[in-house]
Amino acid sequence: MKISKLALFAIVLWVVSVIVFGWFFIKGNTAPIDGQRTAIMLNPAERELALVEMRGLLASTQGILEGLNKKDMKQVAQAARASGMASAADVNPALMAKLPMSFKELGMSVHHAMDEIAQDAEAGKPSGEILNKLSNTLSSCVACHAAWQLKSE
Repeated sequence: MKISKLALFAIVLWVVSVIVFGWFFIKGNTAPIDGQRTAIMLNPAERELALVEMRGLLASTQGILEGLNKKDMKQVAQAARASGMASAADVNPALMAKLPMSFKELGMSVHHAMDEIAQDAEAGKPSGEILNKLSNTLSSCVACHAAWQLKSE
């Protein structure tokens, strides 16, 4: 059976679209800037949403440390859970498409680690073990801030 030129064109167009979408999904909407960081170009509302999420992670970190200091594992779990995977569940797909893959991977690893910290606190694990996990999680935050800067388009 012969494939019509229109069908062949549609298949080629589909393949090219998938490749282009995949490229942008991995690369994100980035631009080089001076220094060692890369700018992630977002519209002002998207930038503010990302910054609000980062401030939430910082508040959770403070809550975890305060809870550990008071030996209040319920507070530790509650603070960590506030920045767990559930907090990242309904992120706008258009925003996610603009973020580079390595940024998304670091962000998701931080949310996942927060859930693990909450589980560890609920299981009554030692404070030192939870502090170690929080320290490792903060390393991801430092790496992210060292690599990228959120800029408005």
